[in-house]
Amino acid sequence: MTDLGRYQDPLAIQRVLHSAKTIAIVGLSSNELRASYFVGYYLKRHGYEVIPVNPRETEILGQPSYPSLLDVPVPIDVVNVFRAPDALPDIARDAAAVNAGTLWCQFGVINLPAAQLAEDAGLTVIMDRCLKIEHARYTGRMHWLGFNTHQITSTRSGLQ
Repeated sequence: MTDLGRYQDPLAIQRVLHSAKTIAIVGLSSNELRASYFVGYYLKRHGYEVIPVNPRETEILGQPSYPSLLDVPVPIDVVNVFRAPDALPDIARDAAAVNAGTLWCQFGVINLPAAQLAEDAGLTVIMDRCLKIEHARYTGRMHWLGFNTHQITSTRSGLQ
């Protein structure tokens, strides 16, 4: 298994998805066209408590936005990161400081030393995976276009 592959274990992903209730999204944007907003919206609709962490915002998805993980007043199960890889070491330290259970790094957010730092602090680390896509994959909500059509069929309607 490659170094990155150890942070993409399907059993760990499923365990995190089924046990987590509170997800702090670092880098959550209020811009509806950004991937972070779409992921936050999706997770909120599927019953997770979504906590925005973005110092440039006061409220996102109807929730107060906090400047850092250290300012979040409730326990955090998952820290989901939408930031540049070089920001990850500080985020990993903050995730450990607030006793988060998991550090989840979205596609392209890869920093192996930061992952090791979080792992050494006792956190589960998922890296270079989308939380929304993995949730949809393991809960049967994945459509070939990436969303659920609420239609059960073996053929694509309209395509002959």
